[in-house]
Order: sequence, then structure tokens, then C-alpha cells
Amino acid sequence: MVNNFVQDQLQAYREKNEDRGRLIIKCPDQPGIVATVTAFLKEYGANIVELSQYSMNPNGGTFFTRIEFDCPGLKAKSGDMEKEFQEISERFSMQWTFNYVSDLKRTAIFVSKEPHCLLELLWEWQSGNLLADIAIVISNHEDNREIVESMNIPFYYIPANKDIRKEVEAQQLKLLEDYKIDLIVLARYMQILTPEFVAAHPNRIINIHHSFLPAFIGARPYERAYARGVKLIGATSHYVTNDLDEGPIIEQDIERVDHRDSAEEMKKIGRSAERRVLAHAVKWHLEDRVLVHENKTVVF
Repeated sequence: MVNNFVQDQLQAYREKNEDRGRLIIKCPDQPGIVATVTAFLKEYGANIVELSQYSMNPNGGTFFTRIEFDCPGLKAKSGDMEKEFQEISERFSMQWTFNYVSDLKRTAIFVSKEPHCLLELLWEWQSGNLLADIAIVISNHEDNREIVESMNIPFYYIPANKDIRKEVEAQQLKLLEDYKIDLIVLARYMQILTPEFVAAHPNRIINIHHSFLPAFIGARPYERAYARGVKLIGATSHYVTNDLDEGPIIEQDIERVDHRDSAEEMKKIGRSAERRVLAHAVKWHLEDRVLVHENKTVVF
């Protein structure tokens, strides 16, 4: 019943946005980019509903833009649009993608024992605020099976540890391929991914780290924060790279603590930030608002 309600919401969203697209561009800054791109969209009868842009330096820096537009008959025109845009992209040395809003990103959630981040994502999804096709949940523990299956989402239990990591990831990669996954969310999945796994999904794995990076990288950050006597704790959502907890940061937030708070109490307080920060990062990725440049992000 829950899943039927969500699927009805998602189908209504697809139908409402079947003529809406997003053009994401990153290129060397130079005159004429916006004028050329907007003129191109006008030729196809597109109406721009949101345009965000940023230049790292107008004199030779990198230029970023996200353009959301309505275009009658978009799906029928999309092949010709992408083919014709190739000439413009070559002229301006662009990295670019056309994304179609009705094509919801197929998402896999990885989780271990703690459910708070998983529950936040499922609640946002159920409420219509997280517009994704949540296809599967993968876990190295059984703890969250009932929660997930109550929403008619497939739950896969794959025990994992450092000694069998490659065999485990082979099973996970097969599932991701079978379900045609576009985005992987690590909702407090407490396993380190191999370089091969990360390389297979560049800038498509979002993690939540339970500290305000770059402080307290690695394990047991709340215990180390308590020992240090900090007055603020936080959470950081970032794309996963092969450098542990050092990938491009998407979102961060903080909670205030004081001398009365033990390490365990800090964990409880920190969970609020973790839930909030991960949900924001995932939502922005789904809306194509996050552009990666080197080890940083531009978030429109």
C-alpha cells in the first residue's frame, strides 16, 4: 500500500514533467556561452524556467551553468537536440549533459545497522520530497529488512568484512547492473569500498560522514570530538573517492554541544545533522544541482 502511494506520486511527477529538461555545462569561461546556449534552446521552442551560473574566474577560469527548461515534445526532439548541441560543445570545449526530469534516477541505498539515515531518505521519498526511483537496499546486516520490505523495496543482505570485500563487491556490482542503478547512497554503510568499486561509479556514490570534515576523519569521530572537548559537532555528505573521507563535499551542517554531553550523547545529537545533511545532498544530486570540479563542488 505504501509503495503504491509513492509510485502514484512518482508517476504523476513524470507525467507533469515529461517536457522538462536540464542542461548541465562545465567549460573554460569565455564570452558568448550563455547567449549561444539560450539561443540554441530557443530554436527548439524551449522556455527557460531556471538558469544558474558561476565563473571561478572570468579571465580564463572555469564556467558552470545549470539550465532548466520546458520544451514541448521534448522526448521526440531530444535526439536531434543532443546531436546538434555537439557542435556548440566542441566550439566551447564543454563537458555537458542533457538530463530529462521525467527520467527519475534509479537509486540504491547501502546501510549497515543504524537506521536513522535510511529512515530519513525513505520518509522524504514517501512524502514526495525525494524524487527518485529507489530500486534496492543493500546491507551487511539484517536489522533493517522489515523497514525496507514494508515499503515493497527489495532488500539484499550480503555479509561483508575486509577479508571477503572483493567477493562481496562482485555481488553488489552485479545487483547494481541488474537494477540499472544511477546513484548509490551510503546511509551509514560502515564498510570501506575498493578502488575498483569507486572507479565504476565516479561522482555517483554519496556518503554521510559523522563529523564536520576535515575534522576527525576516519572511525570513531564522536569519541575523538568528546576527548578534544569541542563545542560543535557536525556531519558531512560527500562523493566517495579513493581517499578516505576526502571526496568532494556536497553539504555540511552542525549541532552545538557542551561539557555536559558524553560521547554517547554526542552521537544522539549528531544523528539529527547526519539525517538532514544526507537528505539534502541526495536531493540536490537528484535535481542535477551538484557539479564537480577537481575535489570541490558547485551546488546551484
